[in-house]
Amino acid sequence: MVGTMPDVQPLVDEFITKLNRRQVEGSLDTAKLALVLLRQVISAQRIPPNSPANTLIEAIKSVGVRMIAANPIELAVGNIVRRVLHIIREEDASLATTVVTGVTTAVDSDDEDNLDIREQASSHAVAAANRSVLRAPSLHNLLESMPNPIRADVTVASTGDSDARSRSGDKNSRSWKLKHNVIESINELLVELQDYHSQVAEQALEHIHQNEVILTLGRSRTLLHFLLGAKKKRSFQVVVAEGSPRFQGHKLAKELTAEKLSTTLITDSAVFAMISRVNMVIVGAHAVMANGGVLAPVGLHMVALAARRHAVPFVVLTGLHKLCPLYPHNPYSLLNDMKSPSEVLDFGEFSDCLNGATGGPQCHVFNPTFDYIPPELVSLFITDTGGHNPSYVYRLVAEFYSPEDIVLQ
Repeated sequence: MVGTMPDVQPLVDEFITKLNRRQVEGSLDTAKLALVLLRQVISAQRIPPNSPANTLIEAIKSVGVRMIAANPIELAVGNIVRRVLHIIREEDASLATTVVTGVTTAVDSDDEDNLDIREQASSHAVAAANRSVLRAPSLHNLLESMPNPIRADVTVASTGDSDARSRSGDKNSRSWKLKHNVIESINELLVELQDYHSQVAEQALEHIHQNEVILTLGRSRTLLHFLLGAKKKRSFQVVVAEGSPRFQGHKLAKELTAEKLSTTLITDSAVFAMISRVNMVIVGAHAVMANGGVLAPVGLHMVALAARRHAVPFVVLTGLHKLCPLYPHNPYSLLNDMKSPSEVLDFGEFSDCLNGATGGPQCHVFNPTFDYIPPELVSLFITDTGGHNPSYVYRLVAEFYSPEDIVLQ
């Protein structure tokens, strides 16, 4: 296991402390902070020339495991860690492909001294092709398909500058190129996170039409930007369920009213009475699981069931940073967080019922944070890359995550 660089260790400890204390809230803000921290870890990491990718992967894993353990319910942390690992593997594979292409060009010359190199390269290429047929395609297999003898022969056939390339500070070395490319890719991912709300809001006019009635529950920043994006050219109404017991719907209703958008605030228990009058349900999400299921604020499972009962489309707004490659095994207990009972009732009024010292029956308070919505209740995901059906989520997982990084232990 590769340790964290000493100058980055205080930053890692500080971020982990904030995660433990729940001082970082919101998937987007958490993802940004985690990504910036991992970029600093990579920038400060000294990597040897012989195995630069493995060194970076072990460094990210050692930090990532601690970050995930600090707040397992915030799945965006694990998502970002796995995205960075996937970036490292992709960039290393890209450099490996470049090396193989250079070797192929070198051995295609007519010089008789290169005959043995050409024959050896051909045999290794055939062997690598055979292995790729027998195994499932992955970036890991691509790295393994690079034979070491070819690397050794190329080093012998070089012009004598191998010592200069072996230094990680040399801009021509593979170690420097890998670190540089990884940091550039992380910067691009940060830009995508910065533009997440605007990219989702740009699609609002494709889904919300004139004089429609939209229902939602609670509050989501993504949802707010989406609705305001549609308001620029559409006139419609929004029905907001208050989202007990945290009543985030009250805040959303005030924000929409301030923007002169027609808004109706209802209680959560009135959702079934109102659902037949709406054209679409649009909600935010805490996380999207690999099977297309959704972790969302508590109460939305009830809304999804009501929408299915009345054949109303149930649309989920989410970003790719919320896409989790894990499958929800017992999500109600393993992927949930319990809030304080004081949000549900006043301790002063129920003090007699809650006191277990009297020996009588007690009143137990259950205040979960999230609901799990199965994929069959979701009509469409609207992400920063477009709209996707729940059945397409597995393709997105395969595109943005490596199978080797699903389990980080």
